[in-house]
Amino acid sequence: MTPSPESPSPSATPSTSSAPDDELAGWSLAQKVGQLLVVGVSVSDPEPVSARAVRQHHVGNIFLHGRSDAGVAATRDLVERYTGLVSPRTTRGTPMLVATDQEGGKVQVLTGPGFSDIPAATEQATWPVTTLENRAERWGTELADAGVNLNLAPVMDLVPRESAADNAPVGAFDRSYGFTAASVSRSAQAFSAGMESARVAPVIKHFPGLGRVTQNTDGEAGVTDDVTGPGAPSVRLFADAIDDGAPYVMVATAVYTRIDPDDPAAFSRDVVTGLLRDHLGFDGVVMTDDVSATAQVQPWTPGERAVRAVDAGVDLVLASADPTVVPAMADALVAEARRDPEFAERVDESARRILAAKAALGD
Repeated sequence: MTPSPESPSPSATPSTSSAPDDELAGWSLAQKVGQLLVVGVSVSDPEPVSARAVRQHHVGNIFLHGRSDAGVAATRDLVERYTGLVSPRTTRGTPMLVATDQEGGKVQVLTGPGFSDIPAATEQATWPVTTLENRAERWGTELADAGVNLNLAPVMDLVPRESAADNAPVGAFDRSYGFTAASVSRSAQAFSAGMESARVAPVIKHFPGLGRVTQNTDGEAGVTDDVTGPGAPSVRLFADAIDDGAPYVMVATAVYTRIDPDDPAAFSRDVVTGLLRDHLGFDGVVMTDDVSATAQVQPWTPGERAVRAVDAGVDLVLASADPTVVPAMADALVAEARRDPEFAERVDESARRILAAKAALGD
C-alpha cells in the first residue's frame, strides 16, 4: 500500500519570488529544489529513505538501481509505489521522471518476463541502423510499460580500439558503439530515436567523454583525463547529437585538465555552462552521473556535491547508489538558495527546465 504523504515542513511554505504568471508561482523553495534531485530506489530491496525523500523533501524523480529479474509487471508495481507519492503537498502534483540504466550487455537493470535481453553496445553497433532503431523502440516500449520514462543511455563515449580493454568504465564492459566517431554517432542516434519513438527520453552520456580514462570513477578517486579538450572528437560527437535534438545530457565526474584542471566535470562551470551550454548551445536538461556513492566525489560532503553541481549549471543531481545522502543534499540546496539570491535564480532556472521537459514527455 502506498503511504500517504506527510504534512509539509516549514520549508515547504510557498515562495513569494515568482510572478503571478510564472509556472513556479506558489511553489515553495523546498518543492523547487526537490525537482532537481533524483533519488535511487533499489529494485531488489527498496529503502524506506527513498520514499521519505519524496514525502519529506519533495524529491520529484527516482532512479531504479541494482539488478532485477522480476519482469515488467513487478517493476510497474514498484514504480507505482513511488509515483503514488506525488501529490499537491510533495511535488505539487508534478509527475516524476522515472529513470533507469537499460543500455544492454552488462549494464541492464531490468530483466525477466516482458523485458528483452539486450546485447552489449558493441554488438548493437554491428546492426543496420533500421534494425537497431526498431529494436530500441521495442526495448523502450518495455520500459514504458513498466512505468519508466527516462533511460540513462546511450553511451556516446569514444573509446580507441587499441586501449578499449584498459578503459575501465566503458571499453572493459563493451559499452561503446564501436571505436570510430561515425560508428558511435550512427548507432547511438539510432538507439535514441527508438527510445523516443516509445516515448522514453534517452540521456546521452558521459559528457565530455570517458573514452580516454583508465580508472572508473565509481570505485576510484582522482580519475583524470589529460587528453580531451573543447575541440576533441569526443566532444564533437556530443555536439552532433545536440544539434539533432538530444533532450538530456549526463556529465561525467572525471577531471578534464584541458578544460578545467580543478573540478570534476559535473562540478565545473567551465564544462557545464561554458562548454556544454554556451559553446555547444545545449538548452536541454543536464544531469550528473551518480554523485552519492562514487569514489570520485567523496572529498565533498553530499550537500557540497549538490550545491557545486547546480552552481555549475546542472539541472538534475543523481543520487542513485546511496539514497541516504538525499536529505542532506536537499537541505544544502535550500540553505544556499536562501543565502544567495543568484543561486536561488539558478534553482528556478533548472526547475523550469525540468518542468518543461516533463511536459514534453506527456505531449
